[in-house]
Amino acid sequence: RFSTIVVATMFARPSFSFISRSFRPLTPSTGALSHYYSVARSFTSTTSLSNSKTKAEVILVGCGAPDRGMGWYHAVQMLDGRVPSAALTTIVEPWFLGGGASGPGGSEFAAWRTAVASSHPSVSFVESLSSVPAASGPRVALISGRTADNPRLLTESIDNGCNTIYLEKPGAPSVAELSDMRAQASEAGVSVLMGYNKNVCKYVSKVREFAAENPGGHVTFVSNNAYENTKESLGECFERNAEGMLKNMAIHELALLVSFYGVTVETIESVSADKSFSSVQTLPGPSGELFTDFDKIKFTITTTEGSTVSVAADRCGGSTTYATVTDDSGSEIFRYEMPDSDDEKVVQSVLSRFPNIMPYFPPQDADYVTVKERVCSHAANGGEAEGVATIDVGVETLRVAEFLTPELTRQLQE
Repeated sequence: RFSTIVVATMFARPSFSFISRSFRPLTPSTGALSHYYSVARSFTSTTSLSNSKTKAEVILVGCGAPDRGMGWYHAVQMLDGRVPSAALTTIVEPWFLGGGASGPGGSEFAAWRTAVASSHPSVSFVESLSSVPAASGPRVALISGRTADNPRLLTESIDNGCNTIYLEKPGAPSVAELSDMRAQASEAGVSVLMGYNKNVCKYVSKVREFAAENPGGHVTFVSNNAYENTKESLGECFERNAEGMLKNMAIHELALLVSFYGVTVETIESVSADKSFSSVQTLPGPSGELFTDFDKIKFTITTTEGSTVSVAADRCGGSTTYATVTDDSGSEIFRYEMPDSDDEKVVQSVLSRFPNIMPYFPPQDADYVTVKERVCSHAANGGEAEGVATIDVGVETLRVAEFLTPELTRQLQE
């Protein structure tokens, strides 16, 4: 039996990076495309997966380019058979099956499409959701296309008969739009889940467990990118991620605060920027337009319940994301990093197969599988998608991001 999931995914943007600072994604030559052909190869995963009896049919919307698109990587994992509750049947790709076919990345996508057609002839490629037959049973949409397109994609997915939607971060450009999407889905009886994969990350659970067993410790979540610390590199980053750091790179950490620490706009008693660490700059992007954003930010939130938690994010901070627990004196008493030694085996396996892949895919490989499996199992078999953030968490996370951005900017510019 099959129920149906629609997955609409975003074109990859370097939200965070975990490989060497010297790593640079390369455009593969035609000869190098042979590594795309082994889409049936399976990885060893540290992720515990459910043994569901029913698979969910998956329709992937917004694949993006091989090696770079988040949607493409979702497809690879499902085609490899690593998501037991998922059966990928359709890939909807407006750009590379339309106006972008002859542009950058077009030939690579065409070669990958040929490879998929050979290894998985039952998987079809179409240009738009309107070409997908209406749902005849349960159907889920995981929407992570370009953020600006997400409201339209959600409407099209609901119109197509989807009864569950998996929405990649941040969900929408603004709180108002995401709130409207939530209302629309609620009226249609459609549940919406968010792709905040750090909610299920090992390093997060390890630190939370240690902090729970050692009351009084202070938790700090640290997210790093590996951009070059130059005006040109950061200006390009600011323009491509124009929604800003707190709605892009650091929004995963804000989702953790909302999900596990009771942080909402109403419960924030105070927020304090660490001026010795943080920096906000106004830089020209490649278009020449000026963009103002944090290149690094660290802040501590105190809630109305008296608890405190900190977040640090650095565009040029290196290759490791981690979380720490410190004691009353500020001394670190616990740290857990991503990737750990076990995950590093998966990282190397992915890189050996896809040497030019976006650097933040391999360290989070197992977490991507976990979230998809929980959503697909939920769609196919019912029950809770354990640990997966709901759209309510998504709305509140965006609210917190929109509240913090001007306040932290004001503090740093004082």
